[in-house]
Amino acid sequence: MLSVYPACFFKEDEGYSVIFPDLNWLATCGKDENEAMSMAVDCLAGYLYTSWQDGEDVPQPSSIKDISLSKVAGELDFDDFDGFVTMVSVDVMNYARAHFEKSVRKTLTIPAWLDKAAREKHINFSQTLQEALIAKVRA
Repeated sequence: MLSVYPACFFKEDEGYSVIFPDLNWLATCGKDENEAMSMAVDCLAGYLYTSWQDGEDVPQPSSIKDISLSKVAGELDFDDFDGFVTMVSVDVMNYARAHFEKSVRKTLTIPAWLDKAAREKHINFSQTLQEALIAKVRA
């Protein structure tokens, strides 16, 4: 499902700062407009995906016409600013599958007797390792 939020892009000496006023002033940056947009998509996807995983409510996006660049600049103490407001969109679940949930291959060594016993019981090694690691990480 496509998620679309307004973002304020502010030109600075060494690139762009990007602010999502609807999302607790979520911020990122990039060295030029293209990198700033790419980082904005990644930042938005990460925020929405993490909120979804944690069961947190996410505010509805404002209309682009309701975002005042000068008001946001004032909140950030930008006296003299050059910027624009645009909508940033991302298909969060597709992005997560490609960037956050990508599997990585790991090689491990276990005793031969344990390998044999686990295979006899049809234990899925990858699933078991993932479950054990998740339990350790959350502890």
